[in-house]
Amino acid sequence: MTAWLLGAMVMFALVGLTILMRRMNGHTITISVRPQELPEGDSVYITGNHPALGNWHPDAVPLQLQADGSWRRQFFIKRNTQLEYKFTRGSWDSEAANEHGGVLPNFRLRVNQNHQQHLEIPHWRDISQLENDFKIETTPEERIKGTIRFHHFPGMNGLKPRDIIVWLPPSYDSALKQKYPVVYMHDGQNLFDPYTSYTGIDWEADETATRLIEEERIREIIIVGIYNTHDRLEEYSAAPLGKRYREFIVQELKPYIDRNYRTRPEREHTATIGSSMGGLVSFLLVWQHSEVFSMAGCFSPSFIYQKNQAIKLIKQSDPPGLPVKMMMDCGGIGGEKLLLRGCKRVLRLLRRKGLSDADLEFHHYPEARHSERDWAERLEKHLIFLYSKV
Repeated sequence: MTAWLLGAMVMFALVGLTILMRRMNGHTITISVRPQELPEGDSVYITGNHPALGNWHPDAVPLQLQADGSWRRQFFIKRNTQLEYKFTRGSWDSEAANEHGGVLPNFRLRVNQNHQQHLEIPHWRDISQLENDFKIETTPEERIKGTIRFHHFPGMNGLKPRDIIVWLPPSYDSALKQKYPVVYMHDGQNLFDPYTSYTGIDWEADETATRLIEEERIREIIIVGIYNTHDRLEEYSAAPLGKRYREFIVQELKPYIDRNYRTRPEREHTATIGSSMGGLVSFLLVWQHSEVFSMAGCFSPSFIYQKNQAIKLIKQSDPPGLPVKMMMDCGGIGGEKLLLRGCKRVLRLLRRKGLSDADLEFHHYPEARHSERDWAERLEKHLIFLYSKV
């Protein structure tokens, strides 16, 4: 047997082994969608909770147009992965919608075999006659309960430009000598307005805060909503861009808010709230900047992102130098199960580092999903924990 033939046999054997290992560890998923209408020249994109699906960036993964008018793409996904995904025409404003114009829920697929999925898109959000039971012609001021103001921050230090929405409490325009605590909330698009929320469902933070204030269950607060960008995952993580995002909040945004609004700027009156990756960055702000933030509400925090990057950081770092208090929670359906494992690891770490039950409150909701609707239902508990009048 010649050396060439032997080498060829070894090469083919390795190729065969590689294919076999791929088949053992993952499956081929083919997703095909057929829009009932599509503006001329537009394309269809898929976006979801997996890197192959663009990690929720609405224009990262285009589908390919087929001869039959459908749009299709094939993926190789690790076995037992729980996929959640949506379709857009390149932005969240042009997300797929139902026949009434309402945003479709996430499509879900558990990867346990090769699979072909064929779906229909009845409509698109931006060309609908109706939009979640309110008229598109209405303004944010008409849709949001209370007084809001918008600010725009240009990009800086590697961060993309972003909008800021500020919600003011009921007495702000009349009690001119009063100063107010401030809570900084991430994913600002999702807080007050279903039209800007990427799922079409908002947290109803305006309604919830107004009701709790009127019932005298919390102090009057200012809510600062920080819009996310396409760099959301990195900005909200323990990565270098995340460090710059946190520095932007501490060094640029908070001083700006304190200069332009009647705030109580002391750390004792300053909190941060977020969900998923926003829950992670809320934790990191308190953990690393306790001189500025004394409180955090962490909904379904993604401690396990990038192979437990944040957990390693917590393990290697000292606890905050000043007293802090945090409320964390997690659901129990779908991807929440994985996040729950990360939460439990962090809770053990925090207790070993000296945080007591008085500093840290955790709640598990076994029937809750990873969704804006579920987080909206839990916002009341977090606001009372952080700003109770008692």
